Amino acid sequence: MSAPATTPTASAPAGSEPRLTHAFADALPELAVPWKAAPAPHPQLLVLDEALAAELGLDPAWLRTADGVRFLTGEHVTDGAQPVAQVYAGHQFGGYSPRLGDGRALLLGELTTRSGEVRDLHLKGSGRTPLSRGGDGLAAVGPMLREHVISSAMHALGVPTTRALAVVATGRDVQREVVLPGAVLARTASSHLRVGSFQYARATGDLGLLRRLADVATARHHPAAAAAGSPQDQAKALLDAVVAAQADLVAQWVLLGFVHGVMNTDNTTISGETIDYGPCAFVDAYDPAASFSSIDHAGRYAYGAQPGVLEWNLARFAETLLPLLVEEQDDDEGSSDRAVAIATESLGAYRPRFARAWRAGMRRKIGLAHLAGDDDAVDQLVTDLLGLAQTDHVDHTGLYRRLADAARAGSGAPARDLFLAREAFDAWADRWLVLSPDAAAMDATNPVYVPRNHLVEEALAAATDGDLAPLERLVEVVTHPYVERTGWERYAEPAPDAFGPYTTFCGT
Repeated sequence: MSAPATTPTASAPAGSEPRLTHAFADALPELAVPWKAAPAPHPQLLVLDEALAAELGLDPAWLRTADGVRFLTGEHVTDGAQPVAQVYAGHQFGGYSPRLGDGRALLLGELTTRSGEVRDLHLKGSGRTPLSRGGDGLAAVGPMLREHVISSAMHALGVPTTRALAVVATGRDVQREVVLPGAVLARTASSHLRVGSFQYARATGDLGLLRRLADVATARHHPAAAAAGSPQDQAKALLDAVVAAQADLVAQWVLLGFVHGVMNTDNTTISGETIDYGPCAFVDAYDPAASFSSIDHAGRYAYGAQPGVLEWNLARFAETLLPLLVEEQDDDEGSSDRAVAIATESLGAYRPRFARAWRAGMRRKIGLAHLAGDDDAVDQLVTDLLGLAQTDHVDHTGLYRRLADAARAGSGAPARDLFLAREAFDAWADRWLVLSPDAAAMDATNPVYVPRNHLVEEALAAATDGDLAPLERLVEVVTHPYVERTGWERYAEPAPDAFGPYTTFCGT
């Protein structure tokens, strides 16, 4: 999947260079600050996702040339590219910031994939911008490689996500608590429109800007909303679509044991893709209170809190759309009340949508998706299993693969040693096995391999010291998550006790 570190070769012919468009900057200049990336003193390509490059219509051979590597750091601007820093606002840990934006990132432009989809090409760690707010605009190798590992795994797991195209070492040191080698991440996304984009547009008081932003988001991500009828109906359809996409996304996170760690509104996308992997982690032992981020002192973004946080973020999105949900009238108070009622109705769909997605996912995880109807017995099995797993600190990922083995064996024995309360588990297994769980379906649903926190840290430490081999092997493993392979046993195991409590950092 990834090419190893390479030194740039001689430049390829100009015909190999990608041609980008700049639709975002053209349509929404109020949200785009033209800017140039900081030059990288000694760029070296560390990682290149060749399959993704091919999807994007990019030539991997050219990307390895001197011009190609400089393109990936933003220094070489190809035809059609108009690099901009995007402006947005956002609630960060519940506190509102009216002007955030790309403080160390740039949107180079858009690419059209071979299948006709439009994708952003975006840089992270490309230097200071007018939105840096005192930061240095830089990124270290470790956090950029982390995003490569985790986003690659999430894509392989079927989770909507931004994707890492390349990581380039810059040859520039980055001062954090210690001096670290610097890097730039080149990533793609359906777009980088966020709830925070709408918060900024609404705060300007420019209704025309807000309408244009909604039109761009609708056309780019939820085109069915454009057929909803009146402009007001289209705005409601956009809200409905974002609510549905985000409900489905957070359900996938919870099912997999993924903890995002920084669910600010500026990290809540309109597309329904996962973005920003700075302080993320995967739970080992199942624990709804699991929280890893060094700055999430109150556990606002804890594992089990994520569905509620997402609902709160969507309420902030709905607030931005209130002026678009009703026609402008002289009776401002009446119009406002109607808009709030419409938005509240749309938000009311979030909890049932999340519950359906999570419930269906849990039925798949325990091999009972084939049972029709609203079976209270199955729901109770799920509730009881999670209660046992939480009490006994059972490994979340490993549990469901062991249960698949148990389904094949017709006995709870393969999973029994995961539990301390073994008699309680035996009683649960008897109730479950009588329903004939589908082991093959469980294997197709439950990964063997996820980016285990201790393995990610091990690989990043080696990469920071110049050894990419552990990281390349880890990426190979986590991008093939569902088939158990000989020789990969350590990648399926939870962290050893010596690893201790795990803390993640944003990497800023």
